[in-house]
Amino acid sequence: MRAIGTVTHLQIQRSTLKTGEKPDRVYDPAPLLAVPRLSVTPDGVLGAGPDGGWLVDVHHRGHPLTKNDDGLHGVSVGFTSHYVAMRGRFGDRLVVGCAGENVIADADRMFTYEDLAGGLALVGPDGAERVRLRVVQVAHPCRPYTGWALGGRVEAEVLKSHLQFLDNGMRGFYCVGEGAGVVEMGDRLVLL
Repeated sequence: MRAIGTVTHLQIQRSTLKTGEKPDRVYDPAPLLAVPRLSVTPDGVLGAGPDGGWLVDVHHRGHPLTKNDDGLHGVSVGFTSHYVAMRGRFGDRLVVGCAGENVIADADRMFTYEDLAGGLALVGPDGAERVRLRVVQVAHPCRPYTGWALGGRVEAEVLKSHLQFLDNGMRGFYCVGEGAGVVEMGDRLVLL
């Protein structure tokens, strides 16, 4: 196992980030909620709430309006290095976490699906493995997010180059928890 980053941000999506009807759907990161801990399972993630309870992420299979019917994207992972690149293209509105990933690790390089295809593990500061993640696919970009990043609706002639830039893992990676564990800030993300 090789460490590739340290967890600097954990969050859940309380509800969908895309609303409206196509082609007028819009993206709004307001339902994102930073949390100090995530409970990761094969069904998705729960975020530690301020009262000690667990809050259900919209991609958890137990959420009443789940966005994870197929069970293949209950956890998402992103990297600060990708946010640096996105900010360079779209500006300061691209703050860490705005794309909605659950786990964001501080990293000094870019990652592709091929880099992560062997899987990931989250490891505590004491070296104990907390949970493994099977990396299923990249989080492909969408028109609503791209429009939000640009500050408004995106017309077709402008959209293509921005979608290409945001693909190949730039917006993160969808994963499935293998087993169950609680992840905390400061944990290390390692390649399997």
